[in-house]
Amino acid sequence: MRENIIELRNIKKVFDDTVVVDDFNLTVKKGEFVTFLGPSGCGKTTTLRMIAGFEFPTEGEILLNGKDISSLPPNLRPINTVFQRYALFPHLNVYDNVAFGLNLKKLPKSVINEKVKNVLEVVDLEGFEKRRISTLSGGQQQRIAIARAIVNEPDILLLDEPLGALDLKMRKEMQLELKSMHEQLGITFIYVTHDQEEALTMSDKIVVMSDGMIQQTGTPEEIYNEPKNAFVADFIGESNIFEGRMAASMTVEFCKTQFPCVDNVPKDTRVDVVVRPEDVIITTPEEGQIRGVVDSAVFKGMYYEITALCGDNEIVIESTRNASPGQEIGMKIDPDGIHVMPAGVLMNVYDGVITKDGRAAFAGGEYECDLTQLYEGSRQSGECSVITAGGEEIDLAGTYVTVEVPVKAVSMSDEQKEYRASGNIISFIYKGNHYNYTVRTATEEDFVLDEDDLWNEGDHVSLMIPKDEIILKRK
Repeated sequence: MRENIIELRNIKKVFDDTVVVDDFNLTVKKGEFVTFLGPSGCGKTTTLRMIAGFEFPTEGEILLNGKDISSLPPNLRPINTVFQRYALFPHLNVYDNVAFGLNLKKLPKSVINEKVKNVLEVVDLEGFEKRRISTLSGGQQQRIAIARAIVNEPDILLLDEPLGALDLKMRKEMQLELKSMHEQLGITFIYVTHDQEEALTMSDKIVVMSDGMIQQTGTPEEIYNEPKNAFVADFIGESNIFEGRMAASMTVEFCKTQFPCVDNVPKDTRVDVVVRPEDVIITTPEEGQIRGVVDSAVFKGMYYEITALCGDNEIVIESTRNASPGQEIGMKIDPDGIHVMPAGVLMNVYDGVITKDGRAAFAGGEYECDLTQLYEGSRQSGECSVITAGGEEIDLAGTYVTVEVPVKAVSMSDEQKEYRASGNIISFIYKGNHYNYTVRTATEEDFVLDEDDLWNEGDHVSLMIPKDEIILKRK
């Protein structure tokens, strides 16, 4: 069994009161190829920079072979980094670029010559020693950057989206070359990318990140076949995601139909259901578990991507069989093609306070609410924040409360209004017949809500909540 080379324990990183990495725990074994995967801004590059020593964690510790290196500068760590911008020296030829670190160490010329020769063979660029950097293609420059990093024989090689500047064909070729280099060198690779295919192709272990936190860690097969939540399922490959309910043990209901599944979850549990498009089998309408009408069919080379409408749900299918728009089809899903996960957020919960106007102030907004929830048998008095309970008047202004708002009760608008909370859409997931959005307010609190309409990530919206949907509880 390989021993751990890097351990990140309870890592937190804060920039200007903004938490960019939080509660990050990971072990990396010697010789592993580990990929940090996630959307832009999820904290993956910041984490890589902390391992390299370019940033220091606000909290937590980074261990290298069991020793804390959290405050060690980069030059004292046996770690090299390859960036998306290769940072090669244009005034030096290939040999001098690769030998740069070795010259700083003042190694004998014969040793440097041997090391440079060997490493250029590894990256398949032997004979390029005298070439100028400006004459190399993007892929060749990328390989020189890797050669310059590995010639120093680091224990760990960090790669921060190194293929991002290459075209699609070159990127696919370099994915295989990098995997081959890793196997040949036997050193630990930690790789950052937002490209799911890249991560699945090269990695021994994938760390899926969102909003500065780890969502799931596992092998490519585990991440793809057994996603832990809707974010992972949506981010890794194509997925049909539906809201469902466990009708019985190993029977789940979604799309108004009950399906046998392999997950033993208690009856009536609310769940999210993931079905990969390749696991939907087209049948005749009579043979299907459900029926649908084909909305579109696109030839993708190896398969047809077919979208079918089943009631108000949209189902995406990948099949070698074609179907025509308007055609009625049946669809079957085998039990092992249905993955059941805990449901996402069903209730938004916040700390709040009652204002003198009798509103509940929370998450950067103020909303009308029913204050009589706070005292059984109470009634509203004339004053905005005053209720009558047990024959006594109680002024609730300044009272701290817990506020609960059902996900289904929140809606959003681009019309800004006084008192409403507002914020930016930071993510969304399509769930068959609606979108599930997360909106982050100016107070760094998140609202989760469902909408039929498609909005864009980054849109600024204000949030509407009906008075009778706000649940108040005394602290």
